[in-house]
Amino acid sequence: QVHLVESGGGLVQVGDSLTLTCEYSGRTFTWATVGWFRQVPGKEREFVAGINWSGQLTDYADSMGRFTISKDASRNWVLLRIHKLEPDDTAVYYCATSLAGRGIREPQKFDYWGQGTQVTVSS
Repeated sequence: QVHLVESGGGLVQVGDSLTLTCEYSGRTFTWATVGWFRQVPGKEREFVAGINWSGQLTDYADSMGRFTISKDASRNWVLLRIHKLEPDDTAVYYCATSLAGRGIREPQKFDYWGQGTQVTVSS
């Protein structure tokens, strides 16, 4: 089965940069998309960025210019770089995989999820 583990979250200050890591394993040859999402209490899970299996195609949600998604195949990682962190970036960040192709943003179309990593940005 597909297995995803997020890491890299923590307590940071406004203006810091942070890289989150999604380590994947399982039937990776079936994956079409790996996505990063975030969720805060009382709100729906929000799409942040997606990348296709080859790592050559990326997709970003609106107002996500400070985010960069990338893939390090040698380490089985999909990375999310957050630049100039803001308090509103505080959330639990999840990675997920989908058999659907690039451009898919709806959480319900992603079938496998990690447990999330908490990012807390202090004002």
